[in-house]
Amino acid sequence: MSRDEQIAARIEGLCAPPAAGLGLALVQVSYQRESSGWVLRVLVERPGGAVTVEDCSRLSRELSVVLDVEDALPQAYQLEVSSPGLDRPLITLQDFARFVGREITLRTHAPQAGRRNYRGRLVGVAGDELTLEVDGQRQIITHGSVSKANLVPELPDPKTPRRA
Repeated sequence: MSRDEQIAARIEGLCAPPAAGLGLALVQVSYQRESSGWVLRVLVERPGGAVTVEDCSRLSRELSVVLDVEDALPQAYQLEVSSPGLDRPLITLQDFARFVGREITLRTHAPQAGRRNYRGRLVGVAGDELTLEVDGQRQIITHGSVSKANLVPELPDPKTPRRA
């Protein structure tokens, strides 16, 4: 685990209680250097509901205090708190299990069967194995080999009338 990943893991532990206190669950915490400087990104969701701008604002204020008191980061940083969005990242096995049946994109650390990038329907999770249906073929990928995975946004068909 890199130094930045260790810092992100420590920060995750500091972020979880304030998020839970607001009825939010952490999706992902990342800490990385970008062209504008160091950025701490905290993605949250509300189980069974939507995250509002006010939720993000309140959590941002609470986290700023906690991170300052704990002196948790070694340099200046920008804090960003948001919902994961329509293309929500899938990180844990529980994330994958929760979204079985949905279309996802997935990238592996190293090629598997000659490819690293997949787009298909997540059809199952068993142990640490993910089963994808890609181009009519089933592909089994171990969770540990995944470098990045996201939901493919499901947008409503504009031709379908909406319910009132």
